[in-house]
Amino acid sequence: MKIHTNAALDDAREARVIYKQLEDIGYDGGLALESKHDPFLALAVAAEHTRTLRLGTGIAVAFARNPMNLANLGYDMQVISGGRFMLGLGSQIKPHIEKRFSSTWSHPAARMREIVQAIKAIWNCWEGRGPLDFQGRFYQHTLMIPAFDPGPNPFGPPPIFVGGFGPLMTAVAGETADGFIAHGFNTRQSLLELTLPALEKGLAKSGRQRRDIEVMALTLVVTADTEEDFAAAQRAAREQLAFYGSTPAYRSTLAHHGWDDLHVELNRLSKQFDNAARWEQMADLIDDDVLNSICVVGERHDIARKLRERLDGIADSVNINLNRHPDPQHWADVVRDFKRLD
Repeated sequence: MKIHTNAALDDAREARVIYKQLEDIGYDGGLALESKHDPFLALAVAAEHTRTLRLGTGIAVAFARNPMNLANLGYDMQVISGGRFMLGLGSQIKPHIEKRFSSTWSHPAARMREIVQAIKAIWNCWEGRGPLDFQGRFYQHTLMIPAFDPGPNPFGPPPIFVGGFGPLMTAVAGETADGFIAHGFNTRQSLLELTLPALEKGLAKSGRQRRDIEVMALTLVVTADTEEDFAAAQRAAREQLAFYGSTPAYRSTLAHHGWDDLHVELNRLSKQFDNAARWEQMADLIDDDVLNSICVVGERHDIARKLRERLDGIADSVNINLNRHPDPQHWADVVRDFKRLD
């Protein structure tokens, strides 16, 4: 099992050093989020300062772009990185697509399916496998002249990963993508009983099997070196879980465990007047059962083993998040322990 992380950059210039540090620590991959900075620019810089680290978008907002734009970005990043790139795509949510990006939100699963199919059709054209003739419901790509055709990629087209949570988007990943990025608001049980069956449904639709796709699991980790820091890490995790749990899109994980009343109450509180006390109250509702089921919680020396146990038989790679801990060294000991378990 490979281990990745999302690198959090407050300053885009940090890409010159952070990804090299991740490589030196022993991470297999470093992914760039689409948050404060464009992920492709950071990764282009990172490619020049690393040699073995897998680089990818985790995720890039697909609906804020179009298939031709994404095809160019993915193709060029594959060349710049020497074949180490993965194009991770996600949908984001309707308010951000419409109000932040001023783009179109509709039929997210169907639209994502078409984006992946269109990108692959464009790459097939550039690889010399036939003319460009993609005509879908949302996207049409039928024009490609030599002046805009980069020709075959010396490293081959990069793999496309789709990030998702619900059954429809998960099935799209199984049907069309090379990899699936599972959301962190999951338990081992929900991954086994909700996520993998949806993925298998998509795989069956395309005539593929589980071994034909890589599953990468985002996993929330709670640990620390002192009791005080551990309590603070637990509190931060409860706040994060309360935020996710209040959102209808993530209700299924709670409902699957019989915690649907928790979602109802979190959602009710989330709609009240925005103040710190309200969020404190929401975090207080996340009890130890919920925390320990969704997060990997424990002493630092035990986290690697618990990650393996959580994802054994489910995922091919794990992604532990550096967002709350921007120092790349924060999980260095966990990465070393994780590698020793191979």
